[in-house]
Amino acid sequence: MRIVKKFGGSSVANAERVLNVARQIGEDVDAGHQVIVVLSAQGKTTDQLIAKAREISPNPSKRELDMLISTGEQQSVALMAMALESMNYKAISLNAFQVGMHTNRVYGNARLKLIDTERMQMELERGYVVLVTGFQGINRYDDVTTLGRGGSDTTAVAIAAAMNADRCQIYTDVEGVYTADPRIVKNAVKLKEISYDEMLELASMGAKVLHNRSVEMAKKYNVVLEVLSSMTRAEGTLVKEDAKVERMLISGVAADTNVARISVVGIQDVPGMAFTLFNLLSQKNINVDIILQSVGREGTKDITFTVSRDSLEDALAILRENAGQLKYQDLQYADNVAKVSIVGAGMISNPGVATKMFEALYNAHINIRMISTSEIKISVLIDERDVQVAMESIHDQFKLYQISQQ
Repeated sequence: MRIVKKFGGSSVANAERVLNVARQIGEDVDAGHQVIVVLSAQGKTTDQLIAKAREISPNPSKRELDMLISTGEQQSVALMAMALESMNYKAISLNAFQVGMHTNRVYGNARLKLIDTERMQMELERGYVVLVTGFQGINRYDDVTTLGRGGSDTTAVAIAAAMNADRCQIYTDVEGVYTADPRIVKNAVKLKEISYDEMLELASMGAKVLHNRSVEMAKKYNVVLEVLSSMTRAEGTLVKEDAKVERMLISGVAADTNVARISVVGIQDVPGMAFTLFNLLSQKNINVDIILQSVGREGTKDITFTVSRDSLEDALAILRENAGQLKYQDLQYADNVAKVSIVGAGMISNPGVATKMFEALYNAHINIRMISTSEIKISVLIDERDVQVAMESIHDQFKLYQISQQ
């Protein structure tokens, strides 16, 4: 059996945890499995490296920043190889260049294009545990690129697909996928299975267990994911195409606090203005999420939308620079908001789901700022201070605890 295992930064944060992970890897080797391991940087290493860069330059080039922060994962794989060797297992650490993890040219948020499998295949056949740096690749110029936050999940899934692995195991600091963040909602329950589509929506809506790009790739290449804890040996959650969750109306509640709201007030109510507005943002790679447009009045309309807080200043700068072209009357924004979402395939065949969600928020005296819906998702924008109460109220309203125990 061929297994790809990915361990996050908290799982390898110190020597004790590195040795703990090495023992787990050794158990798979002893069972006769071929093992490829993808590692993130230890603990807060990436944040510390970024802080070091800021000490030198307030705005370092993205190329040099990628060169710097990619060293965190290289430390992790080398230390893990040493740990395994100390336990008499054969192990080899490889970085993105040595493997051949090819990406596009974008620094800081690159996309994987092609993975060379020859080196990994050769090392597995020699009986080695192959340890690969997550989160990084190389572009056409052989420059180091990084895949953005959560990129190690994507690395693991991509390798699992390229190497025809039997399973891709993602180890985190929680024991699986829950109906809500157990650190916020105390009676949240771990799911045995969840579909790719539901997991993708939860990941996109703020659930931090899996990176959404890794779920997209798993769905595309039909890679079965298993979310587990590196701290315990508890059974995890399977993420796959057909998940047995028919009894559940919704499968989870998620919150995202990395949200900001922008309102372009009094823009001309003529064809093409929405295109002009969002085209300006897209040219600068600013992603827009929820969009609300008011009914036209006296030749004008208001367009309100959300972006990540990380993109707020850039978005505002673009809108101000193009004020003459957009001809709006006012520009308003708020960065003290959050997005709360419910996700579930059961919504398709059950009317009234939105009503139950809105009732839960009403009972908790929480005001809704914006609403967005799809077949398996409903998202609302609320004040950030209300996130915990909102999640608890919605979770109780749908009785996820009782339903998932049936």
